[in-house]
Amino acid sequence: MSLSTAKPIRSEHSYGLIQGTAAYLIWGMLPAFFLLLPAISAFEFVGVRVIYSLIFCLLLLAFTGQFKQFAKMFKDSKTMWQLGLASVLIAANWVLYALAVLTGHVLEASLGYFINPIVAILLGVIVLKEKLRSLQWVAVAVATVAVIVLTVGLGRVPWISLGLAFSFGFYGLVKNKVGQSGTALGSLTIETLWLTPLAIAYLIWLAVNGQSALFSADVPGHLLLAASGIITAVPLLLFGGAARRLPLSTVGSLQFLAPLLQFILGLAVFGEHMPFERWVGFGLVWVAVIFVLVDMLRTPRVGPMPEPKKLA
Repeated sequence: MSLSTAKPIRSEHSYGLIQGTAAYLIWGMLPAFFLLLPAISAFEFVGVRVIYSLIFCLLLLAFTGQFKQFAKMFKDSKTMWQLGLASVLIAANWVLYALAVLTGHVLEASLGYFINPIVAILLGVIVLKEKLRSLQWVAVAVATVAVIVLTVGLGRVPWISLGLAFSFGFYGLVKNKVGQSGTALGSLTIETLWLTPLAIAYLIWLAVNGQSALFSADVPGHLLLAASGIITAVPLLLFGGAARRLPLSTVGSLQFLAPLLQFILGLAVFGEHMPFERWVGFGLVWVAVIFVLVDMLRTPRVGPMPEPKKLA
């Protein structure tokens, strides 16, 4: 019997690792993309991001033949309102993130995503009435001390970090309530649709008042702004694929790639200052993160998420 020369098919787990790693690498490198953009405010950038994200999502729906399933999602009013709330939360997260990067606070942005898992744990206790395990209690306590140290060191509450962590934490909570209704692409498209009227109105207002970076940009600038839609949608879709193929503990471990890359960019590329008290604060956050990771790895978790249910 002859040996087969066919290459082995890559496992679902391997695909999930590639997708998850790619998603977090893109999110981690996002501050570098801002350096290429024409001068633009955080609010206008988010408005532009919404418009081009919608265009990209609609093209993907057409290319993948998902329009029929996407249309069925509009029949579920509860899901529609939940995705409307999710759209407000993710828009707030985007504005804060753009504001952080455009005003030279990349390190504060990275801190926000480092503490996001701790915020998610707190929301699970407060909203979902979950019980904390011992390591989670330690992580929350250490993270709280870290925020106090950073507040004293900065002379103010690190509101950008906390705003990013809580807005994304509540976004994840709402998405958890939505569950497996529809597809990841369909949900993202609806979230973007909710934001589109406001984005269009704001961009028109800027143009009428002669304050629009979009309408005054040259061709390369327009192309870069258009690319913001792709950069928004692609990692979210990659993350959705990874979440369906990997255990939650693996996905949770991968998520720290993004803030780690942002932290490195903040120091090496954006040249942000790191006084001693900030190093102490970040160090405490990293200790809390280690506790979270250890808890994830030692606690039995459900495997890959099931495929989304088809809507009737």
